Amino acid sequence: MRIDLTGKTVLVTGSSSGIGLAIAQGLAGCGAAVVLTGRDPGRLEAAAATIDGDVRTVAGDVTSVSGHSDLVAAVPEVDVLVNNLGIFGAADPLEISDDEWRRYFDTNVLTAVRLTRHYLPAMTAKGWGRVLYTSSDSAVVTPAEMIHYGVSKTALLGVHRGFAKAAAGTGVTVNSVLAGPTHTEGVEEFARELVGDGPWEEKQREFMTRFRPQSLLQRLIEPEEIANMVCYLASPLASATTGAAVRVDGGYVDAILP
Repeated sequence: MRIDLTGKTVLVTGSSSGIGLAIAQGLAGCGAAVVLTGRDPGRLEAAAATIDGDVRTVAGDVTSVSGHSDLVAAVPEVDVLVNNLGIFGAADPLEISDDEWRRYFDTNVLTAVRLTRHYLPAMTAKGWGRVLYTSSDSAVVTPAEMIHYGVSKTALLGVHRGFAKAAAGTGVTVNSVLAGPTHTEGVEEFARELVGDGPWEEKQREFMTRFRPQSLLQRLIEPEEIANMVCYLASPLASATTGAAVRVDGGYVDAILP
C-alpha cells in the first residue's frame, strides 16, 4: 500500500509539537506540501526544521476571529484540512466555570468549524478533498477529571458527521480520528500531575493502570501511530470512508463497533 499525496496542500492546526507535528511529518513524507500553524513563531520554525519537504508556517492565534482571518488570507485553499488544535487539562468538574467551558468549546470545536466552513466549499467545487478532526477516546469515555475536554471532543463527532453529510456525493470525505491516550509532552506533564515524579516508564505504567485501565495496549500511543491513520484517511485510498469516527485508541474504548 503506497500513500502518495504529491501535489496536495495540507493544513494542520496546532502543529508545532505533539500529534500535530507528527501528522505534518507523516503527510510531508507522503509528498504533500504542508502548512504548520501555531501561536509561537519560534516553535513553528523549529518544528518546520524537522520536516524534509515542502513546508511553510503561519503563526497566529486561530482561535480568534482575527487569527482565523489572517490564516485563510495566507492560505486561501487546501486539499486536506486537519483540525488538530485542542487544549486539555484536569479540573474538578464542579469547579469548572462558564468561562472555562466556553474556552474549551471555542478552542476545540468552533475553531475547527470556522476552518471547515471556509475550506470545504472549494474542495467540493474541485470534486476532491479531505477534512479531518483529531478527536479522542474521551469523546466516548468521558473522563471524570476533565469533563469539559471530553464534551468538546464529543461535539466534534457531531460536527464531522454533519459536514460529511454536507459534502455527500462531492468526492470530499470528512472523518474524525479517535486518538487514545498518546505520549506527548503535554500528556506526560498531565500524567505526572496525577501520579507524581519518578522514572517515566514506571510512572507511565502507574498512570495507565490507575487512570486508563481500559487500554488493551497498556501503554501510551506514540504520536506517529496516530499520524499513520491520518495519512491513510487523507489519501485517495480512503475514498469510501466518510462520516466515520475511526479509532486509534489502543483498544481503550470498550466497544465492538468503530
